[in-house]
Amino acid sequence: MEDHTTSRLAATASPLGEPLLTATGQRADRDAEAQLPPYRSAGASFSRTCLNLTNAVSGIGVLTMPYAVSRGGWLSLALFALVGAVCYYTGTLMARCMRADGSVATYPDVGQLAFGAAGRRTVAVFMYVELYLVAISFLVLEGDNLDKLFPGAGVELLPGYRLRGKQLFIVLAGAVVLPTTWLRNLGVLAYVSALGLVASAALTASLIWAGVSESGFRTNGNVLNLAGLPASLGLYFVCFTGHVVFPTIYSSMKNRERFSQVLLISSVLCSLNYGFTAVLGYLIYGEDVQSQVTLNLPSGRLYTKIAIVMTLINPLTKYALLVAPITSAIEERLSLAGSGSARVAVSTTVLISTVAVASMVPFFGFLMSFIGSFLSVMGTVFFPCLCYLKIYKAKGLRRVEVAAIVGILLLGAFVAITGTYTSLLDIIGTF
Repeated sequence: MEDHTTSRLAATASPLGEPLLTATGQRADRDAEAQLPPYRSAGASFSRTCLNLTNAVSGIGVLTMPYAVSRGGWLSLALFALVGAVCYYTGTLMARCMRADGSVATYPDVGQLAFGAAGRRTVAVFMYVELYLVAISFLVLEGDNLDKLFPGAGVELLPGYRLRGKQLFIVLAGAVVLPTTWLRNLGVLAYVSALGLVASAALTASLIWAGVSESGFRTNGNVLNLAGLPASLGLYFVCFTGHVVFPTIYSSMKNRERFSQVLLISSVLCSLNYGFTAVLGYLIYGEDVQSQVTLNLPSGRLYTKIAIVMTLINPLTKYALLVAPITSAIEERLSLAGSGSARVAVSTTVLISTVAVASMVPFFGFLMSFIGSFLSVMGTVFFPCLCYLKIYKAKGLRRVEVAAIVGILLLGAFVAITGTYTSLLDIIGTF
């Protein structure tokens, strides 16, 4: 989530992965999950849907790719390819679940179709937690990179208390995005968030520039680091966390039978971009690569400023889209829906809480690894597989298909257990 995230890492009013489609309202279920309102099914074309889905999947996860390779070694790129294939396959399972009932429009709908109200609530809870943590990671990203652009910045708030560096810029980023969280119609922001694709291209170009003109390319680096594989796998899963918006994108298509083709094209394009960035970043900086590769770029260079500025645009434009589902759910739970003042109060409270947590999170990479290892694995592996098995069990499933799904579930369990444990230890160890 991306941003990942985030690409990154919404199933409610968040066009997080649908930046070029127009949203319409839909009342949330009272069981706590305000849903992503389905987009008007005017019939999005094949090419436009490809762009939408690519933007949904492509996110801030690209920044962590070189770091992920440094944790697991060069051979971990084979696992990256495996994760991409697994997420593509589970995406096709999602499409089959949606074809089973034409009324399915959001991710919680899929959970309800499979497991009733309990399934809806479970999917929604995991979805909201993931969105909340991705929103926090956006603020951490802003703070780290702005601190690199303007080192040593600080302001004295109270006598003897000075806000400086990363914490200062996290607060400033929160102040910038606060008005956008008050909006009900996020269509304009959704269009702007398409700049995320441009940001990814700018980052890759900046790495090439840095490698050719400054640092050169290294040939060393770990071939395989078993201890770092859980963290690498978690970060790789972050890169493909777009499943939460798949139902919305699917519902918007003119020809829904072509969703699998759209998903394949999107997965290939994002994988190439992620892989290219990972190889470039690790070749240039080796074991010295940081959790956000932009932090390795030398200060004062033009390409560094371009990379950081373009990288910062995406989180700023998508933050409101991320927290909109959370805000809507709180409003619905407290019976405050429809009140403008209540929306301002709730969204402001949510933003303040994310700013406070982001100020205490020391390392972006560790947080993204946790999101990928636990929450993203739930959304991209467990929920699609379990829902598919439940929905189609009565219709009969081929043994080879069941075996493949069981294998994917075992992989997901391994990543969830080991990756979550490792990332939590890393986070705790920094305090």
